Amino acid sequence: MNSDKMHFKIKAIAANIRNKREHRNYTQEYLAAKLDISQNAYSKIELGYTKITVERLFQIADVLEYDVTDLLSIKPDNSYFKGCLATTIISLQDIIVSYGY
Repeated sequence: MNSDKMHFKIKAIAANIRNKREHRNYTQEYLAAKLDISQNAYSKIELGYTKITVERLFQIADVLEYDVTDLLSIKPDNSYFKGCLATTIISLQDIIVSYGY
């Protein structure tokens, strides 16, 4: 798998974690405390900066009260996916304008 696809998948899973946390109205501080890590370390998980173990993924799913497959699901309604799509559309618009169309 190329690195761009892997990067996208990691960011999409991180966005899933954030979305599920927000859906439960949990703070990053709450999740960090439950996972026995700092809020900064937890924030890096949601940003996709930290590689997490399968064990950590299961711990997060448990705290969030979701099945781990819900966190791994990459769907078009994922906020990261929408952000990538919006960025791509804006880039295409800029290219079209630069060619005078």
